[in-house]
Amino acid sequence: MVTTGLGSSLAYLLSRAERSVNRGLAAALTAEDVSVEQWRILRALADDCGHSMGDLAETVLMPHPTLTKAIDRLIDRAFVYRGHDPADRRRVAVFLADRGAELLNRVEGSIAEHHREIEAAYGTERTEQLMSELERLVRALNEAPAERPSDRLTERPPGRLAERDGTAVPALRS
Repeated sequence: MVTTGLGSSLAYLLSRAERSVNRGLAAALTAEDVSVEQWRILRALADDCGHSMGDLAETVLMPHPTLTKAIDRLIDRAFVYRGHDPADRRRVAVFLADRGAELLNRVEGSIAEHHREIEAAYGTERTEQLMSELERLVRALNEAPAERPSDRLTERPPGRLAERDGTAVPALRS
């Protein structure tokens, strides 16, 4: 199958898939008036370890300012609280409150149903395989050094030839 335009972009296809999945997830969370982002925060905090804002921002894929606002809203609803980091009392960490744990228990069935709907539409084995492949992709991209096209261009004095991927190209003049 030959795809052109946006459909040929991995980033675009991943974004479309995320939107589709999150649309169903949001519907599953509507009854509790919790956003997908808030649910991710609560799930991340469910390990009862307490997390710094920096670690939490990275884990839940949110920019720091957005996360701070979301945490403040969750604190207002008594779903999470700030406290001392158990590993370093000088640092502040965010923890899941009992009320937040109760919320997670209430939405667990809806979240599981959403996952079953994905499996019904896409197939259980294919869903598991996709999740596994996406994990491998994330690991590979996080482990691989970011190579920029300019990294492949060997610098030479002005006017001399440089090599790019084994092909001689004129050096750029400044």
